[in-house]
Order: sequence, then C-alpha cells, then structure tokens
Amino acid sequence: MNRFLLPLAAFLVVVGFLAVGLTLNPRELPSPLVGKPAPAFSLPQLHDQAKVFSPNEMAGKVWLLNFWASWCGGCKEEHPVLLHLAKSGEVPIYGVDYKDTRDEALTWLRQHGNPYPLTAVDEAGRVGINYGVYGVPETYVIDKAGVIRYKQIGPLREDTLKTKILPLVRELQNQ
Repeated sequence: MNRFLLPLAAFLVVVGFLAVGLTLNPRELPSPLVGKPAPAFSLPQLHDQAKVFSPNEMAGKVWLLNFWASWCGGCKEEHPVLLHLAKSGEVPIYGVDYKDTRDEALTWLRQHGNPYPLTAVDEAGRVGINYGVYGVPETYVIDKAGVIRYKQIGPLREDTLKTKILPLVRELQNQ
C-alpha cells in the first residue's frame, strides 16, 4: 500500500502545479524593468535617418513606447487602438520599429495610418533586448522621471487601455 502512496502524492502535486499554471494569464509576465529607469538608447528616426531619437527627449512627460513591426500580426490587430488613442491626444505614443526594414515599415504606416509623432528604428533588435522584448507588439508606460511603470505584452486592446493604461497615465500626469 505504501508503494502506491508516494507516486500518487507526486502525481497530485504535478496536477496541482498544472492547474495553477492554467489559470495564469501569459500576457501578464512580470517585468524586472517595471519600477526602474527605462534603458537609454539613441536610434535613427524612421522618417529622417539623419535624426535620432532618445528617451531623454521625453523627460518631464508621461508617454508610451510601442515596439512594433510591419511583419507582426498582433501589431495589425492593435493598430486601430493606437490610432484611436493617438487621436484622443491623451498620451503621446512613440514607436520603435523592431527588426524590420525601413521601406516595409514606411509602407505599412502609409497603408494603415501613423499613430506615432516619431518612430525610431531598431533594425538589429538591440534596444528591444535591453527592454526585455519577448516579441512584438509590446508597449511601455514611462513616467515623467523616465521610469517604466507598466509593460503590456501583446496587442493593446480597448479594455486594457480603459482599465489599466489610461488610469495609470492620468495618475502619473497629475503627479
């Protein structure tokens, strides 16, 4: 009888771990960067390669940093949400074109609309690595001091925008 108890107990422990794992949301992976300063970078701009963009230019502002690519299916899904948010003027959204070609990114923005006042180009993906990008799209809320306050993995949706991101943005803007 004892020889059956140990395997049964091990089986129940494994089933317990699986049951807990199935209840977790894979889009809510904890980021070690939340609460820390956003990694510094200087990248060429998509529309004018002679100019660069750096997060230092956003000091004193609350803003979103959105990693995207023309080859990304999730980016196409979230794009109407970004366009709507940009039109509202509540918070500026700066884009980082991730592991993409300049021509394809420009064509994509012309076809689908451009929610970004400025897009930087991370062709090699090094800045994305520093931000811990798992895959595009990913969006970061960055406060006035340049600290990452929230990380959205996967496409932005209206409900996430209304319940998490915009309330956080408003709170940070009033600080």
